[in-house]
Amino acid sequence: MESIQTAAAPQAIGPYSQAIRISGGNDLIFASGQIPLDPSTMQLVEADIRLQTERVLMNLQAVLEAAGSSLARVVKTTVYLADMNDFAAMNEVYGRYFDATRPARSTVEVARLPRDARVEIDVIALG
Repeated sequence: MESIQTAAAPQAIGPYSQAIRISGGNDLIFASGQIPLDPSTMQLVEADIRLQTERVLMNLQAVLEAAGSSLARVVKTTVYLADMNDFAAMNEVYGRYFDATRPARSTVEVARLPRDARVEIDVIALG
């Protein structure tokens, strides 16, 4: 196992890695959930779900690139929403990032997310 860290995405705010690479015949990357933190300030972006989703996906893109992968190699995502009423707006932004390759996805509403974010997404990707 190899821990992946990059300054291009928010630093972990707890005892976890931004991602873990499992090496073998087919490398897998398990990226920790990203919330909409601006990596330069470590502050949440505006409360608009579209802006938050965009920031989350940009953060995931940076983590995957640091691991030698990309969003195009994502095979599974899990989206956590603080309010399922935000689904359509989140999905609109999400669709722009996963237009050619559409990974398997689960979407769930949760009671609360870290720092009261409105969205968090984690991914599993090929290395």
